[in-house]
Amino acid sequence: MTNAQLTALQHGFIAFLALWAVVLVPQLITQLARYGGLRPRGVATTAAVLLYGCMTLAVVFLPLPGPGTRRLAQTVQLHPFQWIADIHTELLKHGGAWFLTQTFQQACLNVLLFVPLGVFARILWRRGLTGTALIGFTASLLIEVTQLTANFGTAPHVYRIFDVDDLMNNTLGAVAGWVFGALLLTLRRSPVDVQPARRERVHLAEAR
Repeated sequence: MTNAQLTALQHGFIAFLALWAVVLVPQLITQLARYGGLRPRGVATTAAVLLYGCMTLAVVFLPLPGPGTRRLAQTVQLHPFQWIADIHTELLKHGGAWFLTQTFQQACLNVLLFVPLGVFARILWRRGLTGTALIGFTASLLIEVTQLTANFGTAPHVYRIFDVDDLMNNTLGAVAGWVFGALLLTLRRSPVDVQPARRERVHLAEAR
């Protein structure tokens, strides 16, 4: 992870603290009025979603281009799996192991970036695998279009590449997150699911 990405994460965390401070008090008041007490799980869930959103947006869009920032020579990359060829090129220039190349690490980060979104889609929003893949693809496409349009014209110029590989890796990350979330739900529910099955067998035996 580069220094710029670490700085972006710091800004994202600061933004999360500021946003959560605004959201937390109304949420606590709503819980007290509706349930007569606090629900720590709901507070933690809101914090997790806000934290993920702020950190993701920070990594994707920061740092913004300054006055002396060079324009990109390429702003669109439409060749699927170009990152594999880029790894080969990087190895020819610098050598080393393929899994230590910056291109491979960036591809992994693009996958991991959307894993929490897949987990949220499965556990919180109860979406299926196809719906989660669509959510991941749509969110990634929105990010790529925003980057292609220089943040819809608010940035001085395009400073991130519209990359079809990012769309694929982000969507893969959302799907992987859905699978992980489904496994968590299965592990949590499995002791509960066994008991009704035993009762059903006893009931049929008594009917006979």
